[in-house]
Amino acid sequence: MAYTQEPVTISIRAKAGQRDLIDQAAERLGRSRSDFMLEAACRQAEDVLLDQTYFALDAKSFDAFQAMLDKPPAPTDRLRRTLGARAPWESSTAKPSATGKATGQRVK
Repeated sequence: MAYTQEPVTISIRAKAGQRDLIDQAAERLGRSRSDFMLEAACRQAEDVLLDQTYFALDAKSFDAFQAMLDKPPAPTDRLRRTLGARAPWESSTAKPSATGKATGQRVK
């Protein structure tokens, strides 16, 4: 899916209490309502899409797969580079936090 760099409008309806809750949280983070809502929606969208990966294995293949998960290979430079790479939806200034979520801090 290609992402355009030009802003587009997204309109939603909310109850006053929902808007107030969002505004309170956004204010605590020093963010605008739009920025806060867009970041939260994109984070949820990423989680949904990443959780939808499915593959089927027979019992023997599953046991082999499980054994590989239980004994990961030793880290290599290539693995470190791969784990340090940004996902396509991450901004150039975002870096993963301890929870794996982008923090918005510039990577040095």
